[in-house]
Amino acid sequence: MKQIFVILVFNLFIVSSNIYAQKTDRPNIILIAVDDLNDWVGAMGGNPQMLTPNMDKLAKQSVVFRNTSCAGPVCCPSRSGLLSGFMPSKTGAYGNGNNMLNSILVQENATLPEYFSKNGYVTISKGKIFHKHLTENGVDHGQWAFDEWELENGSSEIIKEKLYSRNEGIINGQVVPDAKYKVGGGTEFAWAPTKAPKEETKDYRTATWFENKLKQDYDKPFFMAVGISKPHLPWFVPQEYFDRYNTDTIKLPDYKLDDLDDILSKNNEKYASPSLDFQWVQQDPVLFKKAIQAYMASASYADDCVGVVLDALRKSKYAENTIVVLFGDHGWHLGEKLRFRKAELWKESTQTTFIVHVPGMTKQQLCFRNVNLMDIYPTLIDLCKLPKKDNIDGESLSPLLANTTLPWHPTVTTDGKGSHSVISEEWHYIYRGKKEIVEELYNIKNDPMEWDNLANSTKKEILKVKEQLHALIPKVDAVPLPSNGKNNANDSEEGGKAGNVDLTLKAKRLLQKLH
Repeated sequence: MKQIFVILVFNLFIVSSNIYAQKTDRPNIILIAVDDLNDWVGAMGGNPQMLTPNMDKLAKQSVVFRNTSCAGPVCCPSRSGLLSGFMPSKTGAYGNGNNMLNSILVQENATLPEYFSKNGYVTISKGKIFHKHLTENGVDHGQWAFDEWELENGSSEIIKEKLYSRNEGIINGQVVPDAKYKVGGGTEFAWAPTKAPKEETKDYRTATWFENKLKQDYDKPFFMAVGISKPHLPWFVPQEYFDRYNTDTIKLPDYKLDDLDDILSKNNEKYASPSLDFQWVQQDPVLFKKAIQAYMASASYADDCVGVVLDALRKSKYAENTIVVLFGDHGWHLGEKLRFRKAELWKESTQTTFIVHVPGMTKQQLCFRNVNLMDIYPTLIDLCKLPKKDNIDGESLSPLLANTTLPWHPTVTTDGKGSHSVISEEWHYIYRGKKEIVEELYNIKNDPMEWDNLANSTKKEILKVKEQLHALIPKVDAVPLPSNGKNNANDSEEGGKAGNVDLTLKAKRLLQKLH
């Protein structure tokens, strides 16, 4: 009798395993978004000084897209674009204050995680994936888009005696009398080590949360969206990450103090001047190196957090059937073009890290074609064999994943209504139409730092290139969506009009899921 019981249990185990296998024949997905991560990651080749061993390890079994642009060079438009499937020029989600849910186009279409949920996936998220907004119903983190969502948490208390802050005029914990360049809004330009060890910090806790999720059983394939918030400012990470970089040996990025002199409007007015952050660090070469050290320390911290998730995947039963997509949401200046931060159309701001692993990949492949983070949505649909969604922007990268040398095409980044850049493998064309029209054209093969603006050249070759790239700029620009928590009665063009947002976010998305 005991022997019969054992046989029955064994057979039940086999049947259960087969059922599980049948339900998970589609690949799982782990989507890892790293906030403000530029192309300094080792595998991207942007700066060999930065230490990112975990991302580099992933890259060794992936396709690394070396020329990846974003939809918009700041968090909200980039994330809204790649998650909704629609470019900012269609939705009007141009800036961090624009909630894409105010766009009827977005209201009528499932976002990336919602689409996978509708098609048989369990969607799970923690950390920053969607950009945060204030609404009439509280804080919108994008929690409505997932079947399971948890708010990120962790300690960020700093050692004040080691604080550097431009906004507060503090260097190494000391307030500087009559400090220059304190004026300026936005996120504080600051860095310091945290009091808490990494295990108690926000991103590391997010990573260990997913580590536990990868030990669980699922009766459906999963779509996990992992949000890592560093190296976003302020650069508050544990001391051990600062210690990985010796300021004596740090090399500063190349820059020229007259770099911006040839960027002029049609009225012959200068478009830009050095940013406050740049002017502050440029006072002292050591301070400049400290800033670079702080960014790289934050990126290495983010890399360790990514490593926790990837190590958990390798040890799990899902290792052989999971797609991994890792990306930074846009680029980041670290002195190039005489500025820090993002929100510009120059290459340092528009291009970012993008690595894709598909089950079966065993070696690193570099792809130098111009792709866009907008391609993530259609690519994942394609790889997972879900019903195609023909109305979204972007293009499936499946052909490039199979053959990285296939011919491809230029791609577009948008920075506000009427301002766009078009980048190819040789040229980068920028058209700023917000106020006075400003044009730029760089031969990035010969001039990778974009120092020599050729837009005003009368050479036939240059005029032809400008004409060809200008033709790729969006023909219609949506009216900007209202800022956080506000309605806008104005209609935009081409689907970006603002709709009534009296329904709660959850109710709106439940209604949408019925269609």
